[in-house]
Amino acid sequence: MIRPFAEWRARYTAYLTQRDFVDTVRELGVTPHVARRQHGAIDERTSRHPGYAISLSKRWLVEKPFGWLKQIGPLKKVKLRGLAKVDWLFVFSCAVFNLIRIPKLRAQSA
Repeated sequence: MIRPFAEWRARYTAYLTQRDFVDTVRELGVTPHVARRQHGAIDERTSRHPGYAISLSKRWLVEKPFGWLKQIGPLKKVKLRGLAKVDWLFVFSCAVFNLIRIPKLRAQSA
């Protein structure tokens, strides 16, 4: 029997390196910027470009607010029902995150 975490990890790793996804995105004329794995679908065609390195270095800028919303904000375990209420909670939580960031942004610009 596979342990639940190992099973989840196997599925998640397979999602990140799916060749079908990468091939489809390339057919659409878009460069896939997924994490490069040892036996993954991303090869030198993608990872040698400077844009790929920039994308990987800036990824934390996108992940940081969502991590805050789940760890500190109320989105770890949503206790509301209905799409409209959950949407309101998400927008409200994002506004709170931005209000918390304002002093730091003002200090940087000064």
